[in-house]
Amino acid sequence: MLTPYTPRQQVLIVNNVLKACISIEALNKTGYNFLYQAQGFIAHYNLHGFREHYGYYQRNGNNLRADILCNAGPNMWRNFHPGDVDYDYYKSKAGVYSMILNRLDPRPNCEWPDAELHKFRMLG
Repeated sequence: MLTPYTPRQQVLIVNNVLKACISIEALNKTGYNFLYQAQGFIAHYNLHGFREHYGYYQRNGNNLRADILCNAGPNMWRNFHPGDVDYDYYKSKAGVYSMILNRLDPRPNCEWPDAELHKFRMLG
């Protein structure tokens, strides 16, 4: 069984990912481990590859923030229900993702309707 994130881990992840949305070089192993295991993100082999990928796109009009917003739906892990194996873990991941959404600039950079993004933000 997977262990849910502790409140301390949640705060560390959220703070690091938000910093990385401003400057991808701020992304550390804690934030990277959360993001590359999230739906819609790939590992890019390691932390440095992930930074390189988003550094390139950050300079060219797209960024980590946009991908976080665009991948909100799949990262709510709605296919897990109470009593399922690892339910608490996936709910903790969804909670962390929602906390990140709640603190991001609300202007969408993706194709999700504003109402859908608002719904995901409220889950945290």
